[in-house]
Amino acid sequence: MTERRQRLAVVSGGGTGIGRAIAARLAGDGCRVVVLGRRAAVLEEARAAIERTAGPGSVVPLAGDLADPAAVERVAARIAELGPVDVLVNNAGAIITPPEDDGLAALAASWRRDLDTNLLTAVLLTTALQGALRRPGGRLVVISSAAAQRGGAGPHSAGSYAAAKAALHGWAFGLARQLGPDGITVNVLAPGYVADTEIFGADRNEEFHARKVADTLVGRAGTPEDVAEAVAYIGSPAAGYLTGQVIGLNGGAVLGS
Repeated sequence: MTERRQRLAVVSGGGTGIGRAIAARLAGDGCRVVVLGRRAAVLEEARAAIERTAGPGSVVPLAGDLADPAAVERVAARIAELGPVDVLVNNAGAIITPPEDDGLAALAASWRRDLDTNLLTAVLLTTALQGALRRPGGRLVVISSAAAQRGGAGPHSAGSYAAAKAALHGWAFGLARQLGPDGITVNVLAPGYVADTEIFGADRNEEFHARKVADTLVGRAGTPEDVAEAVAYIGSPAAGYLTGQVIGLNGGAVLGS
């Protein structure tokens, strides 16, 4: 009888919120999951929590700033030692504080931070791991945002954030064309309002929450587990015919693609 091979998954931004829920879901499916993030203590806390359910050794925490090429090279070399990557989830990202003042220099600095955090992290990590993706059968999942589909508004989804997330779409389409002949799928998942995350910060109050829920057709906010369930399918062996798509996960707040 052939022993079932353990799949290897990599989740950036895997220490909190959506990323942690994705890591927990994939570990629960039997994957060994590498969780990446900047804060070693947060990653270690996530590892301990996930392994209480998924079992010892199911999570490998690796700390590093994914906007730093040298840090990405170091992390990628460690991941390559673990074996071919079956699932790569580019989830790292954040909404940066607005410009410090009204000057163009402050605006440029703010935009560069947003592009580095939400776009460059995915580009660098994916490029560094591209040779390690399983052929055939690799799954690349890019976490975007509904803001990329309808534009950002307000400090919680300012123009630079929406633009950075939208840039992921065109990049992912190119990757899908490039990697498809190798049997690797590339898809974008664009969540809408997910309440239980750090990303909205001080903007999240009862009025904000009610307004976001009212935008949906299902009358509720999304949860990190909703996103994790979608990623579990997109990243599964069963999803081999799904590639080059932007999949909205927003309760009907944004219709169509």
